[in-house]
Amino acid sequence: MASPLKDPQIAKKLVENLQGDLRSLSAEGKRKYPHVKEASEQIQLKLRTICTKSEDVMSGLVPASAEIIQPFVMGCDTKNQKIVHLCLTAVQRLISHEAISVTAADNIIGMLWNLMEAGLEELKLLQTAIILITTNSVVQHDSLAKALVLCFRLHFTKDSTTINTAAATIKHLVSCVFERVVTEDKVPIPGSTTSEVNLEELKAHSKTPPHSLRPCAGDAYLLFQDLCQLVNADQPFWLIGMTEMTRTFGLELLEAVLTSFPQIFLQHQEFSFQLKEKVCPLVIKLFSPSLKYRQGMPPPPSPTPVERPFFPIVMRLLRIVCALIKHYYCLLVTECEIFLSLLVKFLDSEKPNWQRCLALEVLHKLSVQPDLLRSFTQSYDMKLHSTKIFRDIVNGVGTYIQSQFMNSATSTASTGNKAPDTHGTPPALVGGLPVGGGVTPQAAFMYRGVWIPIVFTVPAGQARPTYLEMLDKVEPPAIADGYGLSLAFYCLLEVVKSVRILVQGEPETESQTQKSSVKRNISAEERVLDEELINSSWCGMLAALSLLLDASTDESATEAVLKSMKMFGELCGELEMTIPRDAFITALCKASLPPHYTLTILNSTTAAAQSPGSQPKGDHSRSSSQDLASMATESVERSQVVAVGTPLPTASLPVGAHQGPVMLTAKNIQCMRSLLSVAHCNGGVLGTAWHLVLTTLQHLVWILGLKPSSGGSLKASQQISDSSNAVITTAVMADLPVLASMLSRLFESSQYLDDVALHHLIDALCKLSCESMELAYTNRVLYFSWDAEPSLFAVAKLLETGLVNLHRVEVLWRPVTNHLLEVCQHPHQGMRCWGAEAVTTMVKAALSHKYPTELHENVKLQSMILGPLQELSDIPQSDIRQKQLECVLQVLHNNGDKLLHGWPLILGVIGALNNDQGEKLIQTAFQSLQLVVTDFLPIIPCVYLQDCVEVAAKFGLQNRELNISLTAIGLLWNISDFFYQNRQRIESELNASQKTTKADDIPPFDALWMGLYIKQGQLCVDQRPAVRKSAGQTLFSTISAHGGLLQTGTWKKVVWQVLFPLLENVQKLSSTASNVKDEAATGNILIHHSRDTAEKQWAETCVLSLAGVARTFNAKRKILQTIGDFPRAWSLLLEYIETNAMCSNAEVSLAALKSFQEILQMSSETKDKSDELLTLMKPPSEVVMSRSEDVNKVLPRTTSGEDSDLDLSLWTAAWKVWLNIGANATKPPPSSPGGKPPDRGVYVPSQAFLTALVQTFPPLFEHIKTRFVAADLQKLSSVLRTALCVPVHGDASPFIIPSFPDVTTTPLQEASLTAMDVLIKAVQSGPESMQSMYPDIFDQLLTFVEFGVRVPKFGQIEAKAFGAVKGPQVDWVTMNFVPFAEKSVDMVVNLYIVAAKHPVVIQARVLQKIIQTFRLPLSYKYACPSPSTWVLVIHSLLTVLGVGLPVARKQGAAFQDMWAELAKTLEEFLFPKQPSPTTLSMEDFQRDETIDCKVVQMIRDDILPYSSSIPSDFVKQIMKLLNRGSIHSTSSDSFIDTDSSKKLREEFAKTCFETLLQFSFINKSRSEEGGITKMAVMSLLQRCQEVVRKHVDDERLSGKCPLPRPRLAEMASVLKAITTLLRSLKQAQPGNVDKAVWKLVLQLYPCLVDCTTSPSPSVCKALRDALHEYSDLLSPPTPTITNGTT
Repeated sequence: MASPLKDPQIAKKLVENLQGDLRSLSAEGKRKYPHVKEASEQIQLKLRTICTKSEDVMSGLVPASAEIIQPFVMGCDTKNQKIVHLCLTAVQRLISHEAISVTAADNIIGMLWNLMEAGLEELKLLQTAIILITTNSVVQHDSLAKALVLCFRLHFTKDSTTINTAAATIKHLVSCVFERVVTEDKVPIPGSTTSEVNLEELKAHSKTPPHSLRPCAGDAYLLFQDLCQLVNADQPFWLIGMTEMTRTFGLELLEAVLTSFPQIFLQHQEFSFQLKEKVCPLVIKLFSPSLKYRQGMPPPPSPTPVERPFFPIVMRLLRIVCALIKHYYCLLVTECEIFLSLLVKFLDSEKPNWQRCLALEVLHKLSVQPDLLRSFTQSYDMKLHSTKIFRDIVNGVGTYIQSQFMNSATSTASTGNKAPDTHGTPPALVGGLPVGGGVTPQAAFMYRGVWIPIVFTVPAGQARPTYLEMLDKVEPPAIADGYGLSLAFYCLLEVVKSVRILVQGEPETESQTQKSSVKRNISAEERVLDEELINSSWCGMLAALSLLLDASTDESATEAVLKSMKMFGELCGELEMTIPRDAFITALCKASLPPHYTLTILNSTTAAAQSPGSQPKGDHSRSSSQDLASMATESVERSQVVAVGTPLPTASLPVGAHQGPVMLTAKNIQCMRSLLSVAHCNGGVLGTAWHLVLTTLQHLVWILGLKPSSGGSLKASQQISDSSNAVITTAVMADLPVLASMLSRLFESSQYLDDVALHHLIDALCKLSCESMELAYTNRVLYFSWDAEPSLFAVAKLLETGLVNLHRVEVLWRPVTNHLLEVCQHPHQGMRCWGAEAVTTMVKAALSHKYPTELHENVKLQSMILGPLQELSDIPQSDIRQKQLECVLQVLHNNGDKLLHGWPLILGVIGALNNDQGEKLIQTAFQSLQLVVTDFLPIIPCVYLQDCVEVAAKFGLQNRELNISLTAIGLLWNISDFFYQNRQRIESELNASQKTTKADDIPPFDALWMGLYIKQGQLCVDQRPAVRKSAGQTLFSTISAHGGLLQTGTWKKVVWQVLFPLLENVQKLSSTASNVKDEAATGNILIHHSRDTAEKQWAETCVLSLAGVARTFNAKRKILQTIGDFPRAWSLLLEYIETNAMCSNAEVSLAALKSFQEILQMSSETKDKSDELLTLMKPPSEVVMSRSEDVNKVLPRTTSGEDSDLDLSLWTAAWKVWLNIGANATKPPPSSPGGKPPDRGVYVPSQAFLTALVQTFPPLFEHIKTRFVAADLQKLSSVLRTALCVPVHGDASPFIIPSFPDVTTTPLQEASLTAMDVLIKAVQSGPESMQSMYPDIFDQLLTFVEFGVRVPKFGQIEAKAFGAVKGPQVDWVTMNFVPFAEKSVDMVVNLYIVAAKHPVVIQARVLQKIIQTFRLPLSYKYACPSPSTWVLVIHSLLTVLGVGLPVARKQGAAFQDMWAELAKTLEEFLFPKQPSPTTLSMEDFQRDETIDCKVVQMIRDDILPYSSSIPSDFVKQIMKLLNRGSIHSTSSDSFIDTDSSKKLREEFAKTCFETLLQFSFINKSRSEEGGITKMAVMSLLQRCQEVVRKHVDDERLSGKCPLPRPRLAEMASVLKAITTLLRSLKQAQPGNVDKAVWKLVLQLYPCLVDCTTSPSPSVCKALRDALHEYSDLLSPPTPTITNGTT
């Protein structure tokens, strides 16, 4: 902003305003004051002149200002109020525009002085004075003094407004004077040097300033000098004209100057001299009444009465003292010592309460200034012969606090106006909570019945005095209740903060104050100072803070005290001052526990804490003489009870102590938090105090019911026993997790401790733990019936400490784990479980920790870490083992990939099991093993793989948990699969690890396999059937899949050390197994009847074992043949097969045969499975050549040409075994005594067994057919016949014998036919010597055919035919042989077609045997068990005859006996004894008739044309058959037969008749067949005559009743035959008909005539046709015709 002097607009405005003021003044003085008017007009002209002369109006106004103001001065002299007001306004305008000169200013001051004396416009005067002096500095020196005196005098008028305004004006002007000095000092004087101060000149008071001071400073100097003079009641030197001055006002002005302008006094020695020489003595002098006065004391006998302290003076003096100490300490060290001592003395209880409070306010203002406290300590406390000011301050404040509580209820002296120190009584409390009103209780302190409220709060680092600011009070104010205590309380807190700042430095951030202390590098001098600060203050501070902590009823106040105590303890620890450190820690510990708890627990309180220097007046510390009950009651009143719990038993307590519950208050919890904070932030400096802290925390944790949880942290127990009387409030329940978290953080911070401090902590924890263990050992806890649990605090925190210090595991591992292992062996379950929890948790954490050197590379460290885990195996308790195994499982999950050489330890822990352990333990251990096998086999060093096998086998052999045994067997399979997949790596590593090998040793890789096989073999003979079964399957699957990896020498060991010992053990154990059902073992479990005894269960094992060995021999035969003693092994295996095949157990015997089949390589099912398995397990191509067997190739079935002599001997042995089995197994059971048939319980081989036996023959025959002879065939046939005869048990028949409508062959019959078929093919393709077996084969097959009609018997066993079985009540049932016989028929036909012309077949009369055998079903015809049988046989017979008759005709001699047999067979078939069943349908009848016609056609085509080469007797028999068949014959003579007519074989008769006619003389000349013709005609005529006569006779007998329709049809047929015959005879050549024929024709005529009476139209019609044929015979024949016979 531009200066007003240079701004033309402002100047112009000023001139205009002045012109206006002058005109107004002229107008006002026109009448009474013409001189004023005249002067005004002159100045108006002058102003116009100034304005016209220069553009810079201001430069013209200032020099002329003395003249310009003259009219206004004259106006003021008129004393006219209006004119005076106008003039003062105009003057103020000039002053404010700085348009006056020094002369004008002096005139103005004179004018103001005159007005002041006249008492006019006093406020306007003060206003003008302020403007005049503050606008610029034209008023100086004497003028300035006069102006100030003017204001002072106005201050002492009688008008209150004027007085107050003048006081404010004076203060402002005094400040302005000193501000001029500050401004002046900022302007340097060029070329001037600081002149030395003449002290003598300063001492000689003068109205002139020292020469060394500049003008403004000189004015200020003289002003300050006179103020001191006036306060001291002396005459001023410079302020001439002062008539009066109050001391209070003077003190205020001094204090304002000292407070506002310290730089002037510090910069100018003249002013400093004033402080020392004037101010300080003045203050000390004025303090005199306060020092001498004793409240409540009788007045002294001296004649001069003691002056009472005057509140306004004392208060202002103390303000000055505060300013002096605060701003001028460096100048007034000695004087400040006096002042501080006075302040401390003012705190005496003898002083008035207001005086004590004022002193406290000053001390509070000082305490927030750390630099002052440091100066006090350096200047006083650290000097040998100096007053210990800092110590006295702290002790004085502490003493004051104590005195507040020590005042009893007695009244003070009647004299004096002091209010009692005990200011109030506590509100009504119940359980620490206020009653009524609904108002939050006032924060207060309460101790020994004295209740003192906290009446105000002060922000940290600030001082807000109350009574020091009461400048308007004349009488001492009433001190608020508790004000002094509150002030002292905050004073102590600020002292502690200031000391912390001095020791640690100013924290940059708030969070830095909470960090753990870090030792700083400080100089020796600084350390001495820091120690002196502590030594001077800690005793009094501890006493006062302890009292306040004990008495506090407010949480925030308690927190502030705790923070201070914590802070002080931290400082002591940082400075390595153990005595004060332990004293503060002890105090915190005491405050954390219930009142009387500390008597027995914290018995090691620091002696220094009770030193005389710190002991306050009126001991407030707890002692045994105090009433504990009252203390407890008061503590409850001071703070709310938040928890009621049980005391923790300790060894120091006598038996029976602490029989009741103890109460924790909110303050106890608060103190506990603070204690935790101390330990957390300052653990490195606690040292021996750790035990104190931990003991306290353990007791608090116990009372609160915090229990250890995972990782060592604490949690509130979920259940509190009813007997414990424990009560935890909701507030604390919510707070417990926070406390637990603080506890955890405390021990987490141990990672920052050095090794020595860490060992201090660990030793303290171990000591606590040992105490708990000892109590539990001696059962001391039983004395405390409310809780029998030992404290686990130490164990839990030992764990927590260990977990956070794993980066230096070598330092702590052994002491920590050794102690925890001792805990694990403790008889108390809870304690040892926690010990195990701690051990396992530490092991897991240590293994997961990141070390500079990887753990798997540091074998020593890894072994050290895993050592405790392994040692847990020696502890028998199951709960310990459970935790150990759970740990192992987690270790595998988290660290399994880095165990390396730790695997033996881990596997040893997993495998340390026995059958005495519970199922849960075994399950847990097995989970770990499963994890190892599934996830970690690839990374386990190969040398430890054998350990895996052994551990897995252990789990298989344990008998507590079946499922685990079974799964363990599965793991062995997985392990074997792993061996195979990684064979190259494992083999190379094992070879590398085994440097030397003995000559007879197998390779290490094979040894690994052998170990696996041996373990599996042991499992195969376990007592539990399920285990045996699973182990057996696994063993043989493993051998099958991976056996090809073994060397030849190893295979020998497998055979003789695994396979055959297995068979031997199984056979031995199964032979001794019980055959009684064990109800106790099975319980309520339903077991199939085939497995309900041990014997049956072992039978399954036999089956599995033998099958497995056989499969192995089959699959690995080529390599086994190279082991040297294979024939012995083969014989032994066959021996086992034979033995088992002869077993009475059907399952075992059948399985033995299956095994027999296996080694013969014929079981397609097994081969298919092995093919599939081998495909799955196909090895990489690069390793095929290194294996002992190429598993890509399945052994082909060898042929006889490939069998070597060795092989033939092996198969011969097998054939002998087969025959032995077959002969013995199919031997009929002997009869019971007395010739009775065997009973039902006799052993009869099953159909499945027999089937398997027979099925075994074809593959066996493939190997032995080169040496198969007729004797072998006889034995085979015997076995087959006997086997087929074996009946089926009635209970099993529905499952074996097919139902009747669905008739098929049984497996046994099918196998028998297959065996015959194989044999037939071999014979057909074999040499001539083998073809000699044809007759025996035919005999066998024909025997089979007979079985279809005539069921064979098995020894003396009575069996019923399968069709007659109506239920299971039948013991034995024979097999259904019909389909079997029919297939045998087909085989006979097929074989005969091939071999009919073979000489052996002709010589053995095979055709006759066939016809003879076929005759049986053909003669039965409708009586056959199955109608299909005779149909098949007759067709087969026709086929056989078609082949055999030509041979028979050529080889007549060999077939002589055959013709008669054939004739009987044909006769019995065409005219069976058994008529067709009445249920036979017409279609079936016609089908049967067609078959009969086929037989006649065969006679016509294959026999009669060759009659010359056939015996005549046979031909005659054939002709009889044809004659018999050519005429219808009824099957019944009954008159009421209605069905026979339907079943007349008309077609058959026609065929027979036509056959007869075919061989008649009709169209033929005499020939060789004449005999056949004659026989045929004669037979026909005789047959017709018999029928006609019988018909006539029967018709005559029947009378009017007609004959049955079949008889009439038969008669009509005969008549038709006669008609046909006659026609043929007449057409024949005359020479071809014998006379005997004609004779028979004529003899027939009368019979025909007799038939004319028949009522049947059909008979009459046929009769008419026949008689018509006789018409040509009524005349004799012509002579030319001759008989045609030869």
